[in-house]
Amino acid sequence: MEKHLIRILLIEGEDFDARRVESTIAYFKDKIKIISTVSNGDAALKLLKDSSDNYDVIVMDYQIAGTLHGVELIKRIKEVENTIQIIVITKLTIDLTDLNFARALMDAGAFWYCTKYPNDIEDYIYQPTDFIISIFNAYERKKLEEQRNKSHKKLNTKIEQILESKQIISNSAEMEKVKYDIERLTNNEATVLITGPSGTGKELVAYNIHYKSKRKYESFVPINCGSLPNDLIESELFGYEKGSFTGASNQKDGLFQIANNGTIFLDEIAELPLSAQVKLLRVIQDGEIHKIGRTQTIKVDVRIIAATNKELRKEVEAGRFREDLYYRLNVLLISLLPLKDRNNDVEVLTKHFLNQYSFQMGIETPSFSEEAIEFMKNYSWPGNVRELKNVIQRLLFIANGKIELEHIKRAIIPSLKEEEKNGDINFDENNIIPWKELERDIKYKYFKFVRNNSSSDAETATKLGLAPPNYFRMCKELGLK
Repeated sequence: MEKHLIRILLIEGEDFDARRVESTIAYFKDKIKIISTVSNGDAALKLLKDSSDNYDVIVMDYQIAGTLHGVELIKRIKEVENTIQIIVITKLTIDLTDLNFARALMDAGAFWYCTKYPNDIEDYIYQPTDFIISIFNAYERKKLEEQRNKSHKKLNTKIEQILESKQIISNSAEMEKVKYDIERLTNNEATVLITGPSGTGKELVAYNIHYKSKRKYESFVPINCGSLPNDLIESELFGYEKGSFTGASNQKDGLFQIANNGTIFLDEIAELPLSAQVKLLRVIQDGEIHKIGRTQTIKVDVRIIAATNKELRKEVEAGRFREDLYYRLNVLLISLLPLKDRNNDVEVLTKHFLNQYSFQMGIETPSFSEEAIEFMKNYSWPGNVRELKNVIQRLLFIANGKIELEHIKRAIIPSLKEEEKNGDINFDENNIIPWKELERDIKYKYFKFVRNNSSSDAETATKLGLAPPNYFRMCKELGLK
């Protein structure tokens, strides 16, 4: 059977009207073919349930014999195969401008309808040209819907893979509540503020909110507000027009335009300068952005998720954060506790990361001694889940087969302040490590030390003499945020 042949299922109880349909289609027998003809709705449904792939378009009498006909039959057909298109023919004496009748058919899932009368047309269906065109159009509609379904299936598979990689692993009541709150946000479009110390998984929560929401097929755009120099924040967020300033050789869309119809995640929102806070407030209030060099505003539809490791109320009191913006952001609040306050999660997270990284490295997953896992559960984890992930990766290089307490102590890098109390960094002649590993550890400790003694990531970058993008790149390489 030719691939382009449009296959028809005819539902018609009167032989005379069935012949009229066949006569009309006969002129296009090289493109249209009636595969099956049935006289009632039940028989049609049985055929479709057994072999819906055999048909592209259904032509059906509105008042077919039996109890299953009309709008109800259309709905039942669509439940069996939603891409199949339905053309209704009726002998009802109706006004062709009866929009209520037409709407009832369309709402049920019909593609088009026409009448059988007047009676003086004996050989062909009434409106034969429109009838044939509607079959071709219905076939094209079916192909488009099949392609859309295929695309949605691929997108859904991709989204499932993202959610699998971004799943929230927990065993504590606190994190189970967070997961419950995320599920409740599925049909809610309100702005969300996520608070919690660095390394607790704020971005992970944002990913889950977006990919479980109605906007999941649209863009998710994360941006760390502290990673951009102050003089570039507005152009990055809102964009600029060509020639709006020296060096603006091309027009640039800001992140809010890129995220249009989707979600933008503003991490470290407290690092935004006051000038950018004013523009962000306008986006939330009016759904408009103002590009640099453009007189007219641009409408955007963006769901905003913000996160911070600071107490925004204190930032407001200190004059570093706008109070009106604080209330606009703090519509729905999700608070993440540090790992030390939910140590029930330590063991399940440890096993998860151990399995994950062992698989990636192609090695057998080591076991933990009870003493080692107990130490892990009682450790304070100042770097939270991020530190735990880094420790697990180090353990896989240090230990073979079974992880003991001594391995844990070697893998956990003490804070620089603790080493300062004991003098210089101690070297162990029995544990000589490569220079690159030691250099990385020293950088890790010093970056962490400076950050712990700074009010923000931007200040940390300044103290280290690094541009914010370079600072954040190095932090990422070191396993710090």
